[in-house]
Amino acid sequence: MAMGKTPGDPDGNGEDVGFAEINITPLTDIFLVLLIIFMVTSSVIVQQAPGGAQTGLKVNLPKGGTTDVTARATDLSVAVLVDGRFVLGGNVVSEDELKRAFAKAQQENPDTIVIVQADEGVPHGTVVLVMEMAKSVGLGQLAIGVRDSR
Repeated sequence: MAMGKTPGDPDGNGEDVGFAEINITPLTDIFLVLLIIFMVTSSVIVQQAPGGAQTGLKVNLPKGGTTDVTARATDLSVAVLVDGRFVLGGNVVSEDELKRAFAKAQQENPDTIVIVQADEGVPHGTVVLVMEMAKSVGLGQLAIGVRDSR
């Protein structure tokens, strides 16, 4: 009588060898940790705009030829969104709050530059309104933020 091989017996010597199993739990844990790290770092990168200004909102700036103004820590960067809202320091503010922030900045440093970053779809009158608010409290150095055309 011939002895046949059993499925768990590769050599045919009667010893039962178990099936090799791959444990993917540690691999899954590593991927989840990496996913969390990438999510946190990408949200930090998105919230930081060039020049240290933090808006946290995407503004579709018009293209411009040159950039003459480099933002300093004391400068105010005001984003005007397409729906007419004003964003200062990452927070949506009203016209009155914006005017108070301009007045406070003028008291702290009269040479503060107000950088207006308006979306391409914002009416010209809204940009002029922001500039007039800054000029009315004594901030005469104004700049318009554009994206590099290169």
